Amino acid sequence: QVRLVESGGGMVQAGDSLQLACVFSGRTFTNYALGWFRQAPGKEREFVASVNWRGENTYYSDSVKGRFTISRDNAKDTAYLQMNNLKPEDTAVYYCAAGAWNSAPYNKESDYNHWGQGTQVTVAS
Repeated sequence: QVRLVESGGGMVQAGDSLQLACVFSGRTFTNYALGWFRQAPGKEREFVASVNWRGENTYYSDSVKGRFTISRDNAKDTAYLQMNNLKPEDTAVYYCAAGAWNSAPYNKESDYNHWGQGTQVTVAS
């Protein structure tokens, strides 16, 4: 049974940085692509970033490109989302997701069959 546990969320000011972490357990980590999605109040969940199993290919939504960086440490079964220059519009619950047998750029919810519980990120103006 795959389990994903996110951490690192919080309340920050615009322009600040946060790093989210997602710890994976239950299966072989390197069999899975990892993604981060977010859901703001009253909006649908949206793709943020993804990384392939080796960590060499990364993909981003236009809204975060250049500010966020996704990475993974396969020795620690952990994925990260480094968020810099945060904006109030980045306020959302952030979810980590894992999927096997999917295809790049892994930017659809249907690419993933395991989800974490989410971590709240609030950016004050």
